[in-house]
Amino acid sequence: MATVSSHILDSVSGRSARGIRCQLFLLGGEKPARLVFDVVADDEGRIAEIVEVDDSVRGREFELVFHGRDYFAAQSLAADSMVKTVVIRFVMDDDAKRYHLPLMLSPHSYSTWWSG
Repeated sequence: MATVSSHILDSVSGRSARGIRCQLFLLGGEKPARLVFDVVADDEGRIAEIVEVDDSVRGREFELVFHGRDYFAAQSLAADSMVKTVVIRFVMDDDAKRYHLPLMLSPHSYSTWWSG
C-alpha cells in the first residue's frame, strides 16, 4: 500500500503546524470527489496515511487539501488571510511508493515541493 505523508510547517511561528486538518480526495469518476481520509496533523505537524492504489485508482488524480485558514483562525491570525485552503493535485500510480508532500504555510502564502 502507498503512503501519503506531509510535514506542515507554520512559517509565522517557525514551528510545526500541529492540529491542521488535512483531507485527501480521489477525483474523476465519482461526483462529488470521494473522500479517502480526513485527519489532523500530529504534534510534529505530520501526517502519514496508508492508501490502497489498485487498478481502480492507479493513475487517477488525487487532491490533498490543507485547511490553512481554520488553522490560523485557531491562533487568531486568520482575520485577513487570503489562503483558505492549499490544494495539491497529484497522481498515484505505485502501490509501494511514499508520496511525501511537505508544506510551508502562512496566512498569506505557501510553498510546497515534491519529496519522493
